[in-house]
Amino acid sequence: MDIKSAKQQIQNAIAAYLKKDELGNYRIPLEKQRPVFLLGAPGIGKTAIMEQIAQELGISLVSYSMTHHTRQSALGLPFILRKTFGGVDYDVSEYTMSEIIAAVYDTIEETSITEGILFLDEVNCVSETLAPAMLQFLQFKVFGRHRLPRGWIVVTAGNPPEYNKSVREFDIVTMDRLKRIDVEPDYAVWKDYAWQNKVHGSILSYLDLRQQDFYAVESSVDGKHFVTARGWEDLSKMMVLSEELGLPVDQHLTGQYLQNSRIAREFALYYELYNKYKDQYRIEAILAGQAGEDVLRQAQVATFDERLSLLGLLLDALNQSMQACLVADALLEQRYKILKNIKNDIEQPAQDVQAVLDHQIQLQKKDLEIGERSLTLTEARKHVIQLMIKSLENDQRDLVLGGASVHRAPFELLKTNFDQAVAQLEADSTLVRERLHHVFEFINAAFGDGQERMTLMTGLTDHPDAARFISRFGCEDYFAHSDDLKLFDRHQAILSTLASLQNGASPDDHSHAPDSGDQA
Repeated sequence: MDIKSAKQQIQNAIAAYLKKDELGNYRIPLEKQRPVFLLGAPGIGKTAIMEQIAQELGISLVSYSMTHHTRQSALGLPFILRKTFGGVDYDVSEYTMSEIIAAVYDTIEETSITEGILFLDEVNCVSETLAPAMLQFLQFKVFGRHRLPRGWIVVTAGNPPEYNKSVREFDIVTMDRLKRIDVEPDYAVWKDYAWQNKVHGSILSYLDLRQQDFYAVESSVDGKHFVTARGWEDLSKMMVLSEELGLPVDQHLTGQYLQNSRIAREFALYYELYNKYKDQYRIEAILAGQAGEDVLRQAQVATFDERLSLLGLLLDALNQSMQACLVADALLEQRYKILKNIKNDIEQPAQDVQAVLDHQIQLQKKDLEIGERSLTLTEARKHVIQLMIKSLENDQRDLVLGGASVHRAPFELLKTNFDQAVAQLEADSTLVRERLHHVFEFINAAFGDGQERMTLMTGLTDHPDAARFISRFGCEDYFAHSDDLKLFDRHQAILSTLASLQNGASPDDHSHAPDSGDQA
């Protein structure tokens, strides 16, 4: 199962576990809610999907790596308590609250969110002394004498033994208390995640050409050599900062994240080529509609790999500007809601406008604090909230600076600021649509109705920011070629079905070609 399908399975389990009856009782009692057990290679994205699930469902997430815990930290520390039984006093061993259970209660107190996910990673690497307590927890959700709060779902994860020498095979008794989900690496699924998390364009272009290098684990006399999804993502973040700081991105850097010398070397060489194409093809000139005949001729005689790299560069540049427009649009939507809510307040003669704005700033900061503490906040949403706080602070400043010299009501000044932001977004989105048009013009002139245009259309359709931008602001060229994309998708599905038949598989084992009514 790929990680995207595993995510859906976990969401389905959580939906069932959180379902209540008419009296408010969970339909499946806590002790009968089998913990999910994700089993998959390291760096495949198990932790990442747990954050996504919490964010999408609006519930909290508390994460722990069980390799860091001893029996005492998980179970709680023992202490002696004097109790009376049948008129006789006894010294009884009790336990303090487990660090893990306490973290869940802390999260509830700090966020007021009563439902969530307790994610225990590397659960099949617990120490021998902790294993019995772990088994009890998986069945009864109890560490020591302290139970996991109602409404909290347990999800666990681990690596197969071939990846980790510390792995302890679960016995049948343990496995019979878990919902096991085996996860395999899948580049196509990870690419969706990579787009949303702004993985460097050169990495995606390289992996489009060499998908076999996405995830690799090899053993030799020198030890294990591996490349994981986590490695590519972490390398991407370092590459972005290295480019901003003017630091080299070479094999010395790539080898620190891609621990396979061949892949690290080949990607470093490709990165140089990627930047060379960026200069040779003058990407900004193409976007501005100023590509010369020399650039057009170079594209026409380019190899297949070079053409894919060129398309990757163009899509990467387009997606960055589209994403900026979408952030501005989300910010304007939030500003509009706030202006609408505070309009009556700030138009009152005796009202302190600065205090009204400050209250809104504090509300935004509270949302930010709760979201970060509960891990329910996506990076995109966090960015919008931070921009909203900055926008409100700028409004406060403008009211102070303009109050003495500009004779107009405070709301009028705030609305003027808002209208200026709307005008700027209209100008920016128009510019992006023009850049899109110039890219289509260039691709049509260089390649006609060849596969390159279909690759461009597919990239715009599949990339979440591009799809949202086109849906929100439109793109005449995209819609003009949308019928071609439907035919292309249908053709690809037919080829896939034919290939399956040639390999002896039943067509029922594969996705059928979409009918003509399906949308791209």
